[in-house]
Amino acid sequence: MIDTTPLWNEETFTAKLRGVGSIAYHDKHPFHVLMNEGKLLPEAIRGWVANRFYYQRCIPQKDAAILANCPLRSVRRIWIHRITDHDGEGTNEGGIESWLRLGSACGLSPDDMIGELHLLPGVRFAVDAYVNFARFQPWPVSIAASLTEMFAPDLMATRLAAFEHHYTWIDSVGLDYFRSRLTQARRDSGEAMELTLDYCNTPALQQAAVQALSFKCDVLWSVLDAIHGKYGHLIL
Repeated sequence: MIDTTPLWNEETFTAKLRGVGSIAYHDKHPFHVLMNEGKLLPEAIRGWVANRFYYQRCIPQKDAAILANCPLRSVRRIWIHRITDHDGEGTNEGGIESWLRLGSACGLSPDDMIGELHLLPGVRFAVDAYVNFARFQPWPVSIAASLTEMFAPDLMATRLAAFEHHYTWIDSVGLDYFRSRLTQARRDSGEAMELTLDYCNTPALQQAAVQALSFKCDVLWSVLDAIHGKYGHLIL
């Protein structure tokens, strides 16, 4: 049968993508709510930082998978900075190093974080699923999954304010990752949205893009489910 599904115009497509985040983004997760309200004990904060590190260190692998699948040099030239943003390059230490510094400010050993001493199985499973998604899905669809970055600046601003106000036992220099993402996430989401609108250019790809963004929200939510199950009872 011939697929007669209509192609969404740019406004409708954008609205559908944004609608996913308004419903499913992990800023609404109970663990985030507790954290932003300043209700978590230090052990819970350390548990979150240690487990979220696994996601941070896997982001370059996800982006490398997208690059490996993309035959278009013009797109690769846009996307490639995401790897060095996290891995670092030259004098740029990168986001992974910034997150390790956050861990140190919280009282975590970098060796323990890198060695995955505190990593929960549910976090590993969810993050690995995201990396594999990027490996095996069409590259425009994998790019669409990264559009959770659209909602990150507001989350980062709220998180930064919460940490500065409630968790003053954490050295302020450890919060540099959050500060950098206030601007990086806006840039990255703008790039990803433009590429998604340009290359998810069939009804099937548009629908797959919306589903991919929903999947990514599920990944982030599942990460917090695992963390909440382990540390969510450690409240003031």
